[in-house]
Amino acid sequence: MATIAQTLPEQRRHPSRRQRREWIEGYLFASPFIIGFLVFIAFPMGFSIYLIFHEWNLLTPPKYVGFENIAELLADPKAGQSLWNTGVFAIFGTIIQLLFAFVAALMLNQNIRFRSLYRTALYIPVIVPIVVSAFIWQRAYHPDFGIINHFLGWFGIPPHAWIFDVDTVMGAFIFMRMWAMGTMMVIFLAGLQNVPISLIEAASIDGANVFHRFRHITLPLMTPIIFFNLVVGLIGSFQVFAPALIMTKGGPEDATLFMVLYIYRQGFEYLNMGYAAALSWLLFLVIVVFTVVQFRLSQRWVYEG
Repeated sequence: MATIAQTLPEQRRHPSRRQRREWIEGYLFASPFIIGFLVFIAFPMGFSIYLIFHEWNLLTPPKYVGFENIAELLADPKAGQSLWNTGVFAIFGTIIQLLFAFVAALMLNQNIRFRSLYRTALYIPVIVPIVVSAFIWQRAYHPDFGIINHFLGWFGIPPHAWIFDVDTVMGAFIFMRMWAMGTMMVIFLAGLQNVPISLIEAASIDGANVFHRFRHITLPLMTPIIFFNLVVGLIGSFQVFAPALIMTKGGPEDATLFMVLYIYRQGFEYLNMGYAAALSWLLFLVIVVFTVVQFRLSQRWVYEG
């Protein structure tokens, strides 16, 4: 027994040729991910931390400035406004999109005619490029010949400026968010089809109506999927960029100056990459805080049975 115990560490220190070959093959198969992670994620994140303490205009070598970028961030009113705009859009946009996607999934999970057609129609906006969808909505929101004002005119509602008015532009962007609910809807559909039919039938035999079956069986079993869609949706919404750049350019009066758009302006329009890096890490920390809070709160309402 002592001989075996003494030889085991020696075998670990000197692996056999077969073990070395397996390790090499494993790293070779994982190399696309490892290289991609190092080049496109790890290195940019590390370099952005370096840039926080430097001033760099992309043309000259970075110049060390200490904590000047952080001090500028704390004193910049537009940084706070852009973060507020992003938070409002992310929270309300994600919640409304989540509700509509869940309701659509419940309806399309029923045995109705042309169900596949409806599912396809609601999913198509997801595969439309973001730039194309932004131009479509910009046209739809036009105050003079937009289809939305034309539709509301049938009911005697006067036309609105929508994305050109400070009071309506955020609501217009949140409403636009619902258009791309197809991914959430498909995930909800997959979850609904995994709800055990035996539980639904047993509840029906016991006299439970449709509402009670939904409240006490379907909804608790769907809470993990609701939680997943909520987390992913919030992270994606905090990174909104293209619609604001194309449709409003951050206006009117910076009402749609979202955080990523402000980072883009500082980095590529004003050539202030150090300050843009500080803004980027602020957004990253906010997303991390929101995600951690959601995981903590999920223990109170997510069913894990």
